[in-house]
Amino acid sequence: MKILAVADEESKYLWDFYEKEKLEGIDLIISCGDLNPEYLSFLVTMTTVPVLYVRGNHDGKYEQNPPEGCICIEDQIYTHEGIRILGLGGSMRYSQGRYQYTERQMKYRAAKLRFPLFLKGGFDILVTHAPAYQLNDGRDLPHQGFQVFRTLLDRYRPKYFLHGHVHMSYGRQHKRYDKYLDTHVINAYERCVFDFEDDNPKEHIY
Repeated sequence: MKILAVADEESKYLWDFYEKEKLEGIDLIISCGDLNPEYLSFLVTMTTVPVLYVRGNHDGKYEQNPPEGCICIEDQIYTHEGIRILGLGGSMRYSQGRYQYTERQMKYRAAKLRFPLFLKGGFDILVTHAPAYQLNDGRDLPHQGFQVFRTLLDRYRPKYFLHGHVHMSYGRQHKRYDKYLDTHVINAYERCVFDFEDDNPKEHIY
């Protein structure tokens, strides 16, 4: 399954210079947050595949203007063609923004999913906006990752962890790809494509 992951900055390659062929072969689109809702609505109208999303810390406008035709996977396990996808959006709380959480609040959100995860037998992809603590995150509070995300990776060993929030343009320390235990970690900043079945995605992400 070929997945297009997007986050944080609208891709001019897709939006301003769109050609239908650019989405050929894509089986699923996943947004990791902080994107214009019109951009996600555009993507869903240009393809026949589902567009899933979690909210970023700058997505307060989604309340009045949600991405039309897209599927919010916040606080649930969404299954697509047998692949179990867990969504937990938002960032570390650093102001009064709507989609900002303390570590304790994010742990509570994850704890509420314990029984659904038991029934599902775990999950295959973790989709968040913020990264995990000390795994491609920033040291300033706004860009610090959540420890509970590492706990989820430790416990369930999903194949993929997709996040945004730390722009690769911030500096070379923010990587497109990393690996933690059995999990391939991908920073979805702007856009990237990977194959879910690929056991060595580092060499083939584009």
